Amino acid sequence: MSEQSSGPQVLSPANPGGATDDDGPRQALLAVRNEVAKAVVGQDATVTGLLIALLSQGHVLLEGVPGVAKTLLVRALSAALSLDTKRVQFTPDLMPGDVTGSLVYDAHTSEFSFREGPAFTNLLLADEINRTPPKTQASLLEAMEERQVSVDGVSRQLPTPFLVAATQNPVEYEGTYPLPEAQLDRFLLKLTMPLPGRGEEIEVIRRHAAGFDPRDLAAAGVRPVAGAEDLKRAREAVSAVAVEPEIIGYIVDLVRATRAAPSFQLGVSPRGASALLNTSRAWAWLSGRPFVTPDDVKALALPCLRHRVALQPEAQMDGVRVDDVLGSILASVPVPR
Repeated sequence: MSEQSSGPQVLSPANPGGATDDDGPRQALLAVRNEVAKAVVGQDATVTGLLIALLSQGHVLLEGVPGVAKTLLVRALSAALSLDTKRVQFTPDLMPGDVTGSLVYDAHTSEFSFREGPAFTNLLLADEINRTPPKTQASLLEAMEERQVSVDGVSRQLPTPFLVAATQNPVEYEGTYPLPEAQLDRFLLKLTMPLPGRGEEIEVIRRHAAGFDPRDLAAAGVRPVAGAEDLKRAREAVSAVAVEPEIIGYIVDLVRATRAAPSFQLGVSPRGASALLNTSRAWAWLSGRPFVTPDDVKALALPCLRHRVALQPEAQMDGVRVDDVLGSILASVPVPR
């Protein structure tokens, strides 16, 4: 069953008032959403989630049925950010070296040389990641966690920034190899991409009728409005966002409540609490505030935690949804004043 949100989900900050000349990186990143919207209709929350992941130096799992523009969204984002991007179609016969790179024998020099794989990029689109065997899935673990790949005992650094945007279909269209908990926990956010509403779908079809070509983003008017330097400055600003002890306590209480929830057989780990803290800071900064509020934590709780928990088998049989349980926890845990 697809985990669609029933709680705070909209990640679309309005342009903050009182902006100053020092807000260049923030305004540049907010402008990215407008550029992506030229190619993708109605996925503003997903775009903002990807920006939060970039600011927090994390990775994103995109879930949605086929045809909701998951691939197009990542391509448009990289174009608006002027970053390199590569795409890997995960299939049952894909090997780890096809992702990270491998040693290739050169008959002319009688030596082995390293040939970089598609992981050596800024935005790696891992398309349908749950359709490849666990061995190949695991090849991404080191890249995602350490920002490097190791081949034949030699570690090679990946470019900065580096983000893995992995796509998968909901469980109803499940691939051959579901992602294990260890792999899921490496993703900072799990963003669900819903089907468009009627008005949005009309706009999508209208654009195609007018000649929109998803393979030609330049013709669609998508232009670079931010870059790696903007991201670097933005990350420095995010790290300066204040977090009061009461907010830290609130995050810990939320995470501990998932471990005590009777519907969950697996609760959120301390890594998940740290991820919720980091993303809340990024969200606060994007919203134009130098401090984190409980509402920031609530806004990121579902996308940050939904993939780090596991339902009890009985709860699954009863049709309980992860987002519903998390929503109940958010409603029951006392909010600091």
